[in-house]
Amino acid sequence: MKTITNEITNEIVINKSKFITVICPIISFNEIEQKIKELMNKYENATHYCYAYVIDGKEKCVDDGEPSGTAGLPILNILKTNKLTNVLCVVIRYFGGIKLGAGGLVRAYASSAKEALNRCSFGLLVDGYEVTIEFDYDNIKNIDYILRNIDVEKNFEKKIIYKFRLDADTFNNIKDSLGKFSTIIFKEKTTIIKDDC
Repeated sequence: MKTITNEITNEIVINKSKFITVICPIISFNEIEQKIKELMNKYENATHYCYAYVIDGKEKCVDDGEPSGTAGLPILNILKTNKLTNVLCVVIRYFGGIKLGAGGLVRAYASSAKEALNRCSFGLLVDGYEVTIEFDYDNIKNIDYILRNIDVEKNFEKKIIYKFRLDADTFNNIKDSLGKFSTIIFKEKTTIIKDDC
């Protein structure tokens, strides 16, 4: 399944109305509500916060006060046309004083979503793991070498604790090497966005 790998913010002005589009990858439904709240705080005086998302076979679109079908649906259609999943697209509008009409709104919201999407990088959603390992300080060079291409959250206490997410194939390739120098204290299946689409 295709998704995006990075968050993009893009801005266009149409007839004095400013349209700010934020498009981002999402793994869980909780992220959607959090992201929308965050954007409403960041752009607090906007006229409309219209959005659409597709995740795990479910989709939703919201017009947020714009005439029905003129904002959320055009955004959703852009996501679906590009066969994307696990994506949230929010278009924030600051009304500029000139009414665009129903057709103009549809074109404005679709263009905003499309332009932001054109700036995104794409990847694949794959099965993976969230992993936590623990090891002694004298094994740090070995562990850092094994995980050299992986984004790791590091915690230095009596022992060193590393947390990371990676796809199932990569984990299966390195688990024996990790086991020589560390103890896996947590491993949970999850979905990973892989940058190779």
